[in-house]
Amino acid sequence: MQSIGSVISIMLIIVLGFALERSKFFHDSFAGDISKLITRIALPAAIFVSVLKYLTRGSLISFMGALMYSLGAVLISYVIAYLLVKIFRIRPGRRGIFMNTVANANTIFIGLPLNIALFGDKATSYFLVYYLTNTISTWAIGVILISQDDPTQADKKAKFDWKKLVTPPLLGFLAALIFLLLGIQLPSFINSSLTYVGNLVTPLSLIYIGIVLSKAGLKSIRIDRDTSLALLGRFIISPAVIIILFMAFGASLPLLLKQVLIIQSAVPALAVLPILANESHSDVEYATNIVTTSTLLFVAVVPILSELVIYHPVLV
Repeated sequence: MQSIGSVISIMLIIVLGFALERSKFFHDSFAGDISKLITRIALPAAIFVSVLKYLTRGSLISFMGALMYSLGAVLISYVIAYLLVKIFRIRPGRRGIFMNTVANANTIFIGLPLNIALFGDKATSYFLVYYLTNTISTWAIGVILISQDDPTQADKKAKFDWKKLVTPPLLGFLAALIFLLLGIQLPSFINSSLTYVGNLVTPLSLIYIGIVLSKAGLKSIRIDRDTSLALLGRFIISPAVIIILFMAFGASLPLLLKQVLIIQSAVPALAVLPILANESHSDVEYATNIVTTSTLLFVAVVPILSELVIYHPVLV
């Protein structure tokens, strides 16, 4: 019920953005301003604070073994997603979004409360394994895939833009790792300020989704072919890959670790996907549709996956 409550909270904030846009509460430039604020200011702050809050130098070392499984699963998911893009000829503007949906999950807003609800505090350290994997994957790989899928630059596809490697979120992550490894402590007032700014990410991202839905109309929420493939990747392929890795190589790993990583691999798509899509002139409506539908469907996925992985663990 706590997990379902998290999903309902997400939908309520999306509805708020939808209603405010319908009532002409925002100026036309507001959605674009939100996009810039999140990607260039709030996201780097959120990532920086989260890394320092949830990780330690000791945990980085102790997590290395488990990280090999989660990182391996994510990389394999990217490869499968890339093959699906080619096989089904997913069009430019959707490819980066599609691959991110298959490989990356909404670990903080949905994954963390879900982990606490299902396993309690004893599994927090295992959750951090997937959180670190997801953070590295999203901001070192995923955001680049979306930025390189800019349909307005289709004639320049052959040339990789190395400048797009250095994104503000990635810089925030790298800066946090430096502070973590060097043991630098932030003054409490700076940490508080960054925390406040970082906390803007999720609510503003969800309000942005509501604005996009309002502009596109509710009819834009649909299960078309590309959306169906993305949802298949998020809820079936992603957890299946890590389950296969555990069956093949992870027999000696703790059961709780395997349960946590499998559950985390199947949480909904990143809430910031529409923001990232907008920054790269990609298909924002497609990204919005994926976030909305994956979040709604997760209400059905939670009890099924919990039954198969936790209560009657036939998959581990």
